[in-house]
Amino acid sequence: MDIYKICILVSSFSFFAYSIYYFKSFNMKREFKRFGLEKFGLIIITFQFLGATGLIVGLKFNQILTISSFGLALLMLFGLIVRIKLKDGVWISLPAFFYMILNTYIFLMSIN
Repeated sequence: MDIYKICILVSSFSFFAYSIYYFKSFNMKREFKRFGLEKFGLIIITFQFLGATGLIVGLKFNQILTISSFGLALLMLFGLIVRIKLKDGVWISLPAFFYMILNTYIFLMSIN
Protein backbone atom coordinates (compact mmCIF):
# COMPACT_ATOMS: atom_id res chain seq x y z
CA MET A 1 0.00 0.00 0.00
CA ASP A 2 1.41 3.40 -0.92
CA ILE A 3 1.65 6.50 1.29
CA TYR A 4 -1.20 8.22 -0.57
CA LYS A 5 -3.70 5.47 0.32
CA ILE A 6 -2.39 5.35 3.88
CA CYS A 7 -3.04 9.09 4.18
CA ILE A 8 -6.59 8.60 2.88
CA LEU A 9 -7.26 5.83 5.40
CA VAL A 10 -5.72 7.74 8.32
CA SER A 11 -7.79 10.81 7.54
CA SER A 12 -10.98 8.86 6.98
CA PHE A 13 -10.74 6.75 10.13
CA SER A 14 -9.79 9.81 12.18
CA PHE A 15 -12.88 11.69 11.04
CA PHE A 16 -15.06 8.64 11.65
CA ALA A 17 -13.66 8.41 15.19
CA TYR A 18 -14.18 12.13 15.76
CA SER A 19 -17.78 11.82 14.57
CA ILE A 20 -18.48 8.99 16.99
CA TYR A 21 -16.71 10.86 19.81
CA TYR A 22 -19.08 13.80 19.32
CA PHE A 23 -22.04 11.66 20.32
CA LYS A 24 -20.28 9.89 23.18
CA SER A 25 -18.50 12.81 24.84
CA PHE A 26 -19.94 15.75 26.69
CA ASN A 27 -16.55 17.46 26.32
CA MET A 28 -16.96 17.62 22.58
CA LYS A 29 -20.27 19.44 22.82
CA ARG A 30 -18.72 21.79 25.39
CA GLU A 31 -15.93 22.58 22.92
CA PHE A 32 -18.45 23.50 20.23
CA LYS A 33 -20.11 25.79 22.76
CA ARG A 34 -16.74 27.39 23.55
CA PHE A 35 -16.20 27.91 19.82
CA GLY A 36 -19.56 29.68 19.57
CA LEU A 37 -20.70 26.92 17.21
CA GLU A 38 -23.05 25.04 19.50
CA LYS A 39 -25.96 25.31 17.04
CA PHE A 40 -23.80 24.04 14.19
CA GLY A 41 -22.15 21.09 15.96
CA LEU A 42 -24.35 18.44 14.41
CA ILE A 43 -24.00 19.97 10.94
CA ILE A 44 -20.21 20.12 11.24
CA ILE A 45 -20.02 16.54 12.48
CA THR A 46 -22.30 15.44 9.63
CA PHE A 47 -19.96 17.09 7.12
CA GLN A 48 -17.01 15.36 8.76
CA PHE A 49 -18.77 11.99 8.61
CA LEU A 50 -19.71 12.54 4.96
CA GLY A 51 -16.15 13.60 4.19
CA ALA A 52 -14.74 10.49 5.87
CA THR A 53 -17.18 8.33 3.92
CA GLY A 54 -16.27 10.16 0.72
CA LEU A 55 -12.58 9.45 1.26
CA ILE A 56 -13.27 5.72 1.49
CA VAL A 57 -15.63 5.73 -1.51
CA GLY A 58 -13.06 7.91 -3.25
CA LEU A 59 -10.60 5.04 -3.27
CA LYS A 60 -12.79 3.68 -6.07
CA PHE A 61 -14.21 6.94 -7.52
CA ASN A 62 -11.58 9.68 -7.77
CA GLN A 63 -14.04 12.56 -8.24
CA ILE A 64 -15.64 11.82 -4.86
CA LEU A 65 -12.16 11.69 -3.30
CA THR A 66 -11.37 15.11 -4.74
CA ILE A 67 -14.57 16.68 -3.42
CA SER A 68 -14.30 15.03 0.00
CA SER A 69 -10.65 15.88 0.59
CA PHE A 70 -11.23 19.48 -0.49
CA GLY A 71 -14.23 19.77 1.82
CA LEU A 72 -12.36 18.34 4.79
CA ALA A 73 -9.34 20.58 4.15
CA LEU A 74 -11.65 23.59 4.04
CA LEU A 75 -13.44 22.49 7.20
CA MET A 76 -10.10 22.16 9.00
CA LEU A 77 -9.00 25.57 7.72
CA PHE A 78 -12.10 27.08 9.32
CA GLY A 79 -11.42 25.05 12.46
CA LEU A 80 -7.88 26.44 12.59
CA ILE A 81 -9.19 29.99 12.13
CA VAL A 82 -11.61 29.49 15.04
CA ARG A 83 -8.77 28.20 17.23
CA ILE A 84 -6.58 31.18 16.31
CA LYS A 85 -9.41 33.63 17.07
CA LEU A 86 -9.88 31.98 20.47
CA LYS A 87 -6.12 32.26 21.05
CA ASP A 88 -5.76 28.54 21.58
CA GLY A 89 -2.17 27.42 21.83
CA VAL A 90 -0.16 25.79 19.09
CA TRP A 91 -0.43 22.33 20.68
CA ILE A 92 -4.25 22.49 20.80
CA SER A 93 -4.45 23.89 17.27
CA LEU A 94 -2.05 21.31 15.82
CA PRO A 95 -4.67 18.64 14.96
CA ALA A 96 -6.71 21.09 12.85
CA PHE A 97 -3.52 22.19 11.08
CA PHE A 98 -2.37 18.59 10.55
CA TYR A 99 -5.69 17.43 9.07
CA MET A 100 -5.89 20.54 6.91
CA ILE A 101 -2.45 19.75 5.46
CA LEU A 102 -3.21 16.03 5.16
CA ASN A 103 -6.46 16.60 3.26
CA THR A 104 -4.86 19.29 1.11
CA TYR A 105 -2.21 16.73 0.15
CA ILE A 106 -4.91 14.16 -0.67
CA PHE A 107 -6.80 16.76 -2.70
CA LEU A 108 -3.71 17.82 -4.68
CA MET A 109 -2.75 14.21 -5.38
CA SER A 110 -6.31 13.41 -6.50
CA ILE A 111 -6.34 16.14 -9.17
CA ASN A 112 -3.07 15.00 -10.76
